[in-house]
Amino acid sequence: MEIHYKIVGILLMILALIHLSFSKRFHWKEELRGLSLINRQMMIVHTFFIALSVFLMGVICLTNTKALITTPLGKTISLGFGIFWVIRLIFQFFVYSPDLWKGKRFETIIHIIFTLLWIYISSVFLISSLPDFI
Repeated sequence: MEIHYKIVGILLMILALIHLSFSKRFHWKEELRGLSLINRQMMIVHTFFIALSVFLMGVICLTNTKALITTPLGKTISLGFGIFWVIRLIFQFFVYSPDLWKGKRFETIIHIIFTLLWIYISSVFLISSLPDFI
């Protein structure tokens, strides 16, 4: 299980760094122009803090692997992380519109990759923590 935590840690840190490019990648300067100043800035600030939180989650996975797997506090943190990523997986299907990816080859591939990523991350956290909570 330790190797999976290390892999998840690296994946989360990469995911966090990818978030930092969202503003340019999704042309927010132009796309968000019609929003009020507060809404534009909230998009940028919230994206930054999501990236920071995901990065730190990855750091915790890399630096405290054994504690996350073996201690009561670590298992509780892992359970919380698992719930977080299961909810993200649910959003993948029920919040994002299928119109964003259906019938579009590249977007469908990305949708599938991220669906598998959320399943993997959720599974790692939940498998290591749930036996103590059931």
